[in-house]
Amino acid sequence: MCGIAGMVALDDVAGRLADSIRNLEYRGYDSCGMALLNGSRSLIVRKNIGPVAEVSEKEGFAGLRGHIGIAHTRWATHGGVTQANAHPHLSCDARFTITHNGIISNHDTLRARLAKAGHTFTSETDTEVIVHLIEERYKQFRGVERAFVAALHELEGTYAVALLTTYEPDRIYCARSESPLLIGVGDSANFVASDFSAFISHTKRAVFMDDGEYAVVSHDGYAVKRVATGELVSRPVQELKWDTEMAQKGGFPHYMLKEIFEQPQVVRNALEIDAKLIERFAALALEKRLFLTGVGTTYYVAQFGQYYFSEYAGITPVAASSDEFRFLAQVDEGCAVVALSQSGETYDTLAALRYAKSRKAVTGAIVNVMGSTMARTVDHLILQGSGPEICVISTKAALAQMLLLARIALAAGARRGHITKAKAAAYEKQMREMPAIIETILNEKAGFINTIARQQCHINHWLFLGRGKYYPAARESALKMKEVSYVHAEGMPSGFLKHGTIALIDEKLNSVIFTPPEEEKELYDMTLSSAEEIRARDGYTLGIRFDGARKKAHLPFTDSIVLPRTPPFTAPFIEIVAAQLLSYYTATALNRNIDRPRALAKSVTVA
Repeated sequence: MCGIAGMVALDDVAGRLADSIRNLEYRGYDSCGMALLNGSRSLIVRKNIGPVAEVSEKEGFAGLRGHIGIAHTRWATHGGVTQANAHPHLSCDARFTITHNGIISNHDTLRARLAKAGHTFTSETDTEVIVHLIEERYKQFRGVERAFVAALHELEGTYAVALLTTYEPDRIYCARSESPLLIGVGDSANFVASDFSAFISHTKRAVFMDDGEYAVVSHDGYAVKRVATGELVSRPVQELKWDTEMAQKGGFPHYMLKEIFEQPQVVRNALEIDAKLIERFAALALEKRLFLTGVGTTYYVAQFGQYYFSEYAGITPVAASSDEFRFLAQVDEGCAVVALSQSGETYDTLAALRYAKSRKAVTGAIVNVMGSTMARTVDHLILQGSGPEICVISTKAALAQMLLLARIALAAGARRGHITKAKAAAYEKQMREMPAIIETILNEKAGFINTIARQQCHINHWLFLGRGKYYPAARESALKMKEVSYVHAEGMPSGFLKHGTIALIDEKLNSVIFTPPEEEKELYDMTLSSAEEIRARDGYTLGIRFDGARKKAHLPFTDSIVLPRTPPFTAPFIEIVAAQLLSYYTATALNRNIDRPRALAKSVTVA
């Protein structure tokens, strides 16, 4: 949640800082602001509610001057969406200003103590407490670094912070605890950011900070130190593999559509992940009791993996939502916990991994961001290589993770003799045919799906129904619909329908049926039976199905999205792509904010 950008250079930084927070806007977009130090060594703070472009024009970001600055995009947690609550926040004496991601859990206690000491607060945020606390500690120590570290010792909760002060006008102080922060290393400028999207157009070299560390950054260098001891930390500079062009829309109206259309290449990338890594994760699944964990989309990815492991490896791992992991999962040194996260910074999933490590479980992760906290925390790692996913709604990253879990399940199944190596190779071949099938859907079916979406966008209630491995596909697709279109959608097993939910069927509720290929005869017939139950009650059914179905006098679908023939192993992946398009076009028909849906943020780094 929220985005931090900071820059210290030899020339004016305001324009580049504005660009940086524009690139971070997917992390938070309720409000934004910027603080600069100008030549007279006084702090300039400009902030307001609204998107970056609007606030930039309103507050005149382009006309500001300063060689050092910090900026922020906010996703509201403490306090409403107001100008006063926007970041950066100033100390009483206007000598310190700060931006912050995370949540300070003891802010009420600190606020009361600081108010008693004479500090005046102008916002409702927990963040403002930090800057007043630093100001108070500076009165005590008369040194910025000592004051900064002393304040950090008093904070409870999670934070990534960036600090400017007139006392040291050529340095940015920053620190992290369970909230991402990294340093961008340039030639004549250095950067601080919560995400490398903030500075990748200026440098691809980065230093990733760990929890419990702070840094002092100037235009020509940086020093990383431990909060607990003050000792210097040697941290390597890493070369980022993503570039600015990869993060641009490329002619598409929205990042979401661009990222859906990138999925053929994303599938190819996932299939090129080193087989040795896949085998390593497969061996882990065989040696240990296996847990798969994620939250939101990645929880449904975990459920998807659960079905593939069960069917193709003869292993049934536990799929647990990471926000509930500590209350559900009984893990110990005989367990392996594999986490799924696009950003590698998801708070609940990191908490689940820390819990697993505390119980001596072996940990692994499939993530999309090199150098992320999760990538550096786990014992085993797969970097999925899906490229930047800018839209808040995860599409291509989730599909790649599903594919990688399927590959691991095949490897595990072949190892334990549940399937033959020849059968596993045949399934791998089917996966390699997926990009061409997805391209056909994107090129030939998108217009038809758009038409259906526009015809049905007035419907406010949807059921997404599937059986077997199509059930998690239905749940993930329902989540996409509710996230991007703000339409109520619920994913469930189609067999669950008659146990209560069928009472809801009427002209105000639509049902989407994830129909297996006909080769899965039992599953196919059971799925059609559920659709028949809905049609018998005059309910609308949209069948996502495959070409070549046996000829019947009547299929129980009001409308159908007919996809190219696909083998059962890869069929759920293909149907998910069609459902992504349905959600996207429903949202565009309703004129929603596609890439930044209300109340959502890309990387959920708060509890």
